[in-house]
Amino acid sequence: MFEQLDDIEKRYEKLNNLMSDPKVYGNPAEYQKCAREHSELSDIVSEYREWKRADRQLQENRKVLDEESDRELIEMAREEVESLILRKEEHEAQLKLMLLPKDPRDEKSVIMEIRAGTGGDEAGLFAADLFRMYSRYAEDRKWKIEVLASSVTGVGGYKEIICNIQGKGAYSRLKFEAGTHRVQRVPATETQGRIHTSAVTVAILPEAEEVDVQINPGDLKIDVYRSSGPGGQSVNTTDSAVRITHVPSGIVVTCQDEKSQHKNKERALKVLRARLYEEEQRRQQEAMAQDRKSQVGTGDRSERIRTYNFPQERVTDHRIGLTLHKLTQIMEGHLDELIDKLVYHYQTEALQKSSAS
Repeated sequence: MFEQLDDIEKRYEKLNNLMSDPKVYGNPAEYQKCAREHSELSDIVSEYREWKRADRQLQENRKVLDEESDRELIEMAREEVESLILRKEEHEAQLKLMLLPKDPRDEKSVIMEIRAGTGGDEAGLFAADLFRMYSRYAEDRKWKIEVLASSVTGVGGYKEIICNIQGKGAYSRLKFEAGTHRVQRVPATETQGRIHTSAVTVAILPEAEEVDVQINPGDLKIDVYRSSGPGGQSVNTTDSAVRITHVPSGIVVTCQDEKSQHKNKERALKVLRARLYEEEQRRQQEAMAQDRKSQVGTGDRSERIRTYNFPQERVTDHRIGLTLHKLTQIMEGHLDELIDKLVYHYQTEALQKSSAS
């Protein structure tokens, strides 16, 4: 591991020099490439230097214990040694995590699809609540969120809402949200005060660029029609709604939120590209993975991942057995505690598998 870290530090220093070289500095594309790699290595180099600093101080204090006769100095050095051993172990554990192979999709923006499941109108209302929760989380992280398509219910909920969340590392944080979210609460329409259970599915797709997915125009069947609101009410007098069918895969995407046919087509293609990219990634993962459950963020809708219990102000993530009595805060978009624990759990699991192999 430490040979690898030495190589990383040497590469980091080389990039420092390259970025000061007029030949590189004067070439925007080359400079940007170096700057991106430099940024990717900076955290691990910083952590490694902290480990080396602790190791150096540890050796100095051990030398004091071996050579010094002053009792007071010896006692101080002994306390320092204990503290530095712990610090070194902490840095080493962090370095092991940082050296784990990264998901190449982690830095991507995402396409988020939220759909009401079982539970009728109440499921639709909870779909709207989840969209609001993720929107607030995105805003807090300075990510840009754009609705690509939506289908509303008559009571202010969503049958389906698809949005694009743009921001560095969005996929790395949100991929853990893919799955079935269950809600337990008393609906506003419930006169007997009974608790109802409903479900909403969330899919998280890494946004695909054109270079990631090449779509053959000949594989597309594009239909245009007049968009409509709830109950079939016409909301547009032109054929602006777009339905795109990718014939080879059978994937169908519909967008009608914009008044412009061109914009709806653009959005539909963005969603289609993300779905095709995710489908290809899933096929590759299934081909390579012996243990299907080790895959994270595949958008598996069949698994219940989380329960939101409103009467008990409780959120339980079933994958890691985590319960937090902070439902109000979480629904306001304060998701970092939940996501941090999920990240740590899956990183630790990956580290254990890496060590075992």
